[in-house]
Amino acid sequence: MNKKQKAAIAVERLKERYPKGECSLEYKKPYELLIAARLSAQCTDARVNIVTKMLFEKYPTLESFANAKQADIEEIIKPCGLFRTKAKSICELAKKLESDYNGEVPDSIDELVTLPGVGRKIANLIVGDVYHQPAVVADTHCIRISNRLGLTGSTVPEKVERELREILVPSESNDFCHRLVDFGRDVCKARGEKCGICEMTDICDYYKHKKE
Repeated sequence: MNKKQKAAIAVERLKERYPKGECSLEYKKPYELLIAARLSAQCTDARVNIVTKMLFEKYPTLESFANAKQADIEEIIKPCGLFRTKAKSICELAKKLESDYNGEVPDSIDELVTLPGVGRKIANLIVGDVYHQPAVVADTHCIRISNRLGLTGSTVPEKVERELREILVPSESNDFCHRLVDFGRDVCKARGEKCGICEMTDICDYYKHKKE
């Protein structure tokens, strides 16, 4: 079985377990997803959703974020950790969107990564969820599970993204990454993985080596 065949099986099995395949961050506007994703670094999505509810109520427009005082944003987002760095990038990316993109979130990875605090992971999330283009969000769950399954052989996000793009059907890639997040939280955890209830054991390199 080659990697493309294995990937196709994994895609279908995760579809059965998680039919929706959705991002767990809550947002209504494209720039809100940018901000929520920035806050999610080293923080749970559940906590981010609590914080952004207050944040988006206080700052209901992109312009209001661009004109906000960094200290005021820091106060709201403290529970997310790294609040000074995150607040700074939120203020700066809002200003850049207003000045350089007429308030619109760009639809290409190359442009998105020029925004303060935005790397390829967030850029792929925007391209996939907002603009519905093929995307690979190489977060910690994606990297861990794709390595365990033997779909990728690197822990470097950009390399994992590139390797997955080569073996996944483009139209499936974005939802597959969302499902990997759910699967990583429920079953294939960093610690205490639940191989006994996992439907992937027959195609999983990690499980095979674990048994040896």
